Amino acid sequence: MKNGMQILQDPFSNKGTAFTMAEREELGLVGLLPTKIQSLGEQVAQAYEQYNTKVSDIEKRLFLSQIFNENRTLFYAVLGAHLTEMMPIVYSPTVGETIEHYSELFVNPQEVSFLDIHHPENIADSLKNAANGRDIDMIVITDGEGILGIGDWGVQGADIVVGKLMVYTAAAGIDPRRVLPVVLDAGTNRESLLENDGYLGNRHERVRGDEYFNFIDQLVDEADQIFPNFYLHFEDFGRSTATKLLTRYQDRLATFNDDIQGTGIVVTAAVLSALKITGEKLTDQTYITYGAGSAGVGIANRVLQEFINAGLTAEEARKHFYLVDRQGLLFDDDENLTPEQRPFARSRDEFDNDTDLTTLEATVKAVHPTILVGTSGQAGHFTEEIVREMAAHAERPIILPLSNPTKLHEAIPEDVINWSEGRALVATGMPFEPVNYDGVAYHIGQANNAVVYPGIGLGVIASKANLLTENMLSASATALGELVDTSKVGSAILPSFEKLSEISTAVATAVAQAAIDDGVAQQQGDAKTLVEKYQWHPVYGED
Repeated sequence: MKNGMQILQDPFSNKGTAFTMAEREELGLVGLLPTKIQSLGEQVAQAYEQYNTKVSDIEKRLFLSQIFNENRTLFYAVLGAHLTEMMPIVYSPTVGETIEHYSELFVNPQEVSFLDIHHPENIADSLKNAANGRDIDMIVITDGEGILGIGDWGVQGADIVVGKLMVYTAAAGIDPRRVLPVVLDAGTNRESLLENDGYLGNRHERVRGDEYFNFIDQLVDEADQIFPNFYLHFEDFGRSTATKLLTRYQDRLATFNDDIQGTGIVVTAAVLSALKITGEKLTDQTYITYGAGSAGVGIANRVLQEFINAGLTAEEARKHFYLVDRQGLLFDDDENLTPEQRPFARSRDEFDNDTDLTTLEATVKAVHPTILVGTSGQAGHFTEEIVREMAAHAERPIILPLSNPTKLHEAIPEDVINWSEGRALVATGMPFEPVNYDGVAYHIGQANNAVVYPGIGLGVIASKANLLTENMLSASATALGELVDTSKVGSAILPSFEKLSEISTAVATAVAQAAIDDGVAQQQGDAKTLVEKYQWHPVYGED
């Protein structure tokens, strides 16, 4: 039985000033709190007033993190009441700044399990110590190598997994007591961290090869023993490891990589919604990805699967796809292609001017794409000439500059709308205000993975699925696309963030139903009921 001070120090049991007098007497809290007893609503209002006194975004995030560390119910009640406003604060883009300063700002480990690659013998104890007796349904893990937009930050990537789980709970109602953020400290290749005496991780270059993969094998084995049937979410791993890890475990347990699969699902939903507006068939489209890293290839693979679902063979579907990276269009005679890129590489025999296809612009002019997706991190590379070239050959070109943060966007929506004379269908990686053109307000869809990954996780956990199947992923994209109202001129091609909880529940229901249909769900019944039964809500015990 915890004493009063221990209760106040436990974020899962602390209610602060909301403890009633009877509770204070029973739990040994008399004299440890101010006299006034507040409701949760009063606490939320007071916290929001304090939040609004903070000047910068990072000050706001640090304030919210303090609440998170002290009172988890209050934190999620505040976040839920102001979700659209606070999402950019608790997650992207503000989380990038706290990651860069994580070592110097470190105060509270926030139930993170830190794993040292040099001590595999400590894996089980590290997981158990961080869980502290809690049952765990979901693990989100990073090694901090490929944090979107800012690169390798080693152990400082802890904030990315904590932030990810904040969104899981705020958007989908994943029980915060049943999740575990994990950081694998395998070193870092960032010179500034290696030279920094204050850096809190291993100060050596990244461990690669067998030692690295054997460590993660042991981690997965031991986690599966401690937390049976857990959902494994890989976050921000590097180009050389992300896809390998996903394929290594996806046929063994429910495994997800948001950078590879999440973005792909959102893009698929955006494409399907756009085609509802144009009335065109998916299998008539020509697709270019600009930026052929793990995210770009993962997106292409997800959209490719929809071509296959529409009736094409994999070989037929790949004829519609072109991947462009730093060297230009990917060709199959390039010895530097990754195993993931190679299936999409084209033969030089297809082109009379293959040696000229060293830029995105040259490739666009050669293949006349109807869909252009940017994951390059190269600001401004969707130029006026490229957009006008697409618009000359496609009545409603689908143009998706997705790189984060905003300063890395391949194009700004206002430019794309103007250059295409209002015909382009646009979604971006960050929020933008509507673009007014020729008397029409064109709403810009935000292709943020937060509209899909919380629902996928909830659907998997609620149905107790032991695998995450292709049908479950396709169901999530379809469900997301169906939430868009395409009947109005200028409608966004992705649903609004303001409906994030509704979106997550709809996606979760579709995923749970697909799990039941695929025979991988260990929990049977009505999918919507399963989802609603699992969802956690930020209320105190007596509410």
